Amino acid sequence: MNLISIPALQDNYIWTLTDDDNKCLIVDPGEAQPVLDKIRANHWQPVAILLTHHHHDHVGGVDELLQHYPDLMVFGPQETADKGAKRIVAEGDEFAVLGLNFRVIATPGHTLGHISYFSSPYLFCGDTMFSGGCGRLFEGTAEQMFESFQKLNQLPADTLVCCAHEYTLSNMKFAAAILPHDPKILARYQQIKDLRAENRITLPTKLALEREINLFLRTQDTDLKKALGTNVSSSALWQTFAVLREKKDRF
Repeated sequence: MNLISIPALQDNYIWTLTDDDNKCLIVDPGEAQPVLDKIRANHWQPVAILLTHHHHDHVGGVDELLQHYPDLMVFGPQETADKGAKRIVAEGDEFAVLGLNFRVIATPGHTLGHISYFSSPYLFCGDTMFSGGCGRLFEGTAEQMFESFQKLNQLPADTLVCCAHEYTLSNMKFAAAILPHDPKILARYQQIKDLRAENRITLPTKLALEREINLFLRTQDTDLKKALGTNVSSSALWQTFAVLREKKDRF
């Protein structure tokens, strides 16, 4: 199986998986043309689209792709029913594409109906978890997003986190500002600065790494709570998460 990212729009990545027969699935096609170009250049045979949520930069290319490939199966949450989704899926649903068994995980927060797809080792999590960060809370609450992160954190350490935006540099700059003496965060920040200086992709990331450098997965850390000024003993973990998200919004 080959995992390939297609840059799109300003900072999106449209993820694709292809098998040995050149069949492919497409995740969150925010625009069609970059995908069509890749399909034609590589002689792919698209078989399915996975949608994580309803925002235009994740579904904007679905209609045009369906015009070219009307038999494509389009999986998505209820909120994408009017965006081209043909099979509505929800928490706990399972289905097979390209010989892979995908499990649907409800991950509300960014939107209320946001879902993620997992087939080891691949996690397509849209705008829920980013490398070093988390998605903005446009519709859901901090508590919902915290619970979504807890679900994703139960996946195996070698999970490849395939998020949908190139936000890693700004996320690591924020993490280094919050915990400026954390050696793992500082090392990752420097690595990301070097990659982006060469205009190289920083994704996918591994869940094992995110557990070390993503502050939104470290809400139990005493050092983080102290840095945020939250009450170490009495604050619920999701409240620390909420304070962290508010700080990132203003960063």
